[in-house]
Amino acid sequence: MDTARLAAFTDGVVAIIITIMVLEIRVPHGTSLAALQADAPVLLAYVLSYVNVGIFWNNHHHMLHATERVDGRVLWANLALLFWLSLVPFVIRWIDDTGFTALPTAAYGVVLMCAAVCYNLLQREIIRVNGRESLLAVAIGDDFKGKLSILLYLLAIAVAFVRPWAAIALYIAVALLWLVPDRRIEARARS
Repeated sequence: MDTARLAAFTDGVVAIIITIMVLEIRVPHGTSLAALQADAPVLLAYVLSYVNVGIFWNNHHHMLHATERVDGRVLWANLALLFWLSLVPFVIRWIDDTGFTALPTAAYGVVLMCAAVCYNLLQREIIRVNGRESLLAVAIGDDFKGKLSILLYLLAIAVAFVRPWAAIALYIAVALLWLVPDRRIEARARS
């Protein structure tokens, strides 16, 4: 199997996820700047979510660029990743409805962490199909950033029950860690 259908399907699902996130944004109640300011925390959560979904999509794109073949296990791993990403609008709505309280803020981290775990699983399955000497395998190496991200998500989930805003800061830190597209694959593709 080649990667074109997998990429097209993933692109479509990510586009739907982003569309749902946008449609879930509530319009401020009023026409003043104060009305907009009241919704600012949730709008910033939507921005963070948009960035996170974009990071997964961008790195997925790079990963598939370095992939020659996929099989059924890769397809299932990809579906697992998309499942967790599809829950991002749900947890954002929960945060919007309840405020930045402990459980919804922790749930946001659980969704992001599970997406990261599934992304790592997808990487491993692609490497299994394409070989340990494949472009992807060589490019990601020991994947320190991937492992660090999962650890930071675990920490943030625990912190959410004590200080939800500190957990949000950790989610932002993980996003900043990945904001620049993963250059490891691009560098290997050029050499």
